Amino acid sequence: MSVGSPLFDVQGKIACVTGASSGLGRQAALALAAAGAKVVGVARRQDALDSLCQEAGPNCAAVAADIADREHLSQVVSEISGVFGAPDILINAAGLNTREVADDVTDQGWDATLAINLSAPFFLAQAMVPAMKDKGWGRIVNFASLQSFRAFPGGIAYGASKGAVTQLTRAMAEAWSKDGITANAIGPGFFPTELTAPVFGDPERAARNAAQTCIGRNGEPKDLDGPLLFFCSDASSYVTGQILMLDGGFTAK
Repeated sequence: MSVGSPLFDVQGKIACVTGASSGLGRQAALALAAAGAKVVGVARRQDALDSLCQEAGPNCAAVAADIADREHLSQVVSEISGVFGAPDILINAAGLNTREVADDVTDQGWDATLAINLSAPFFLAQAMVPAMKDKGWGRIVNFASLQSFRAFPGGIAYGASKGAVTQLTRAMAEAWSKDGITANAIGPGFFPTELTAPVFGDPERAARNAAQTCIGRNGEPKDLDGPLLFFCSDASSYVTGQILMLDGGFTAK
């Protein structure tokens, strides 16, 4: 059966994608829009969102907001839902990595990391789930990481948040899957994004990472599209609470 079959169809679905201004969040928004979903990209940078919508076309709109600001989160969700309607799909792709080593972690860095990587995905989902329940259908896709399972230098706050995302995903599945809402996570390996710029800025380090995969290369943005459409469509209707490592086999070795 081809990916173009109804099983993988997201035509007409409404998707909210956080972190849509760059990296894998942007790629997720582009992939969903290209597949016929109506996409609301959310990020803080209006200019980058405008660029996204220009490339994605009429199926894409943007809401500039700070999703870490819980005081105004209900207002942001109302704005998102006011574009095309209440989202059927929530992609929690926004992320922050302060790269503070353990001895130098600051209160501000720790709190900011957990606010974006862990708290925002939960509270956004909590706010959007009632409308999904009313429809009897919903998809939540969180972003885990290699650091959900591996400890990297300078990654204690990021790793703690991404380890928590894996359990958050399972807990979301336990809470909401009975209502037709699946919750899964994608765990990217090394992809060239703003977040991984320090890694890809060092060619030797990037080459070492590629060599640690089973496939022998680092990720490319288009590698996200298939797994994302799987999790966002009826193709994954009996899959929930799972973490799919999109890492070329990095964690298999």
